[in-house]
Amino acid sequence: MDATAKKLALRKLTYGLYVLTVRKNDNVAAGTVTWLSQASFEPPLIMVGVKASSGIHSLIERVGAFAINILAEGQKNIAAAFFRPSQIENDRINGYAFEPGPKTNAPLLLDAPAWLEARVVETVKRGDHTIYVAEIVEAGVRNPEAKPLELSDTGWSYGG
Repeated sequence: MDATAKKLALRKLTYGLYVLTVRKNDNVAAGTVTWLSQASFEPPLIMVGVKASSGIHSLIERVGAFAINILAEGQKNIAAAFFRPSQIENDRINGYAFEPGPKTNAPLLLDAPAWLEARVVETVKRGDHTIYVAEIVEAGVRNPEAKPLELSDTGWSYGG
């Protein structure tokens, strides 16, 4: 296989930018993810790829649930804030206000226009990322007019 062609072709796939959050008691992890998709209407399922060596991965393994904070166009700064380890200070995570999710207690970013809470129902451990298939147990929309932030809009790449 031509490695350059593979890399360029994979970077043509479209991705959104999301902040995945998970919490167990005082342990909180949050990070920007791109490999996420709806996987089923009934039951409502999503699937997300999470780097196996990350703190988020470790906490999801213990909790079995997480939240997805969907970012909007113009929120590249929020995505960038979650490329680093999670820090909670003054009811903010990495500088952004949040509230606990009603079903999972995972942080829901108040600036995110929409969010999902999900419980893991299946795990696929292959390669350097784990795929979590999770059932949506709660959802919320703060700004129905928001257009989602896409990786291609940021000048960043994660893939290939």
